[in-house]
Amino acid sequence: MDKTARQQVDDERYMRHALDEAQMAADEGEIPIGAIIVSHGRIIARAHNQTEVLHDVTAHAEMLAITAAANELGGKYLTDCTLYVTVEPCPMCAGAIGWAQIPRIVYGAPDEKRGYRTYAPHVMHPKAEAIGGILEEECRTLMQDYFKIKRLKN
Repeated sequence: MDKTARQQVDDERYMRHALDEAQMAADEGEIPIGAIIVSHGRIIARAHNQTEVLHDVTAHAEMLAITAAANELGGKYLTDCTLYVTVEPCPMCAGAIGWAQIPRIVYGAPDEKRGYRTYAPHVMHPKAEAIGGILEEECRTLMQDYFKIKRLKN
């Protein structure tokens, strides 16, 4: 298996972990977004949205994962890490990703309404590589199902 094919397999495997986190968020009544951070082939942080339970608009999966990873590594820069997140980061999270200097960001579904690419496409570190569309259908379906159920309840 060549390096590109191996990377695709790894990206899908790690995105499944992020999807597990997103499902936990949905189970808790949170918008189902999950994130994990990987360093040298090891998951060092995992998180899901907790804005409702924490009453904190900044408690996005990415923000919580960045904090956990920084604590795990003992420093604020995550230069040897990859962030996996089920939905394209918002501008706030993309800014934090940039400040943490995460060099590789992998996301599942794009966010056409609130994603960083629409509002702040240059907010991440200039050398950062962002890859979208990994397990996109699964990530999108989880979000769509969550909002369908939410609309039925209202």
